Amino acid sequence: MAEKTKFTEEELKQIKEIQDSYTKIQSEFGQVGISKIRLQEQVDEVKVFESKLSDEFKQVQETEKNLLEEITKKYGDGSLDPETGVFTPNKSK
Repeated sequence: MAEKTKFTEEELKQIKEIQDSYTKIQSEFGQVGISKIRLQEQVDEVKVFESKLSDEFKQVQETEKNLLEEITKKYGDGSLDPETGVFTPNKSK
């Protein structure tokens, strides 16, 4: 039968430090995982907002197109000074 040996205080201290290091690293891995989840949630929210803005942009473009068509039918080709509201027709050739 083998004789039992007791570790020194220094060896036990080193083993405890290694165990503590592993525990700290595991905890920090958990924190990183949580941070990644939160960041992904933010990215998802930004994507939803971006999609909404894109839809609104397309809608405004369509509204603008329709208005320009109506104005062109009513006044013909020309240009509008938005500051004064004065429309200047293009000169026909």
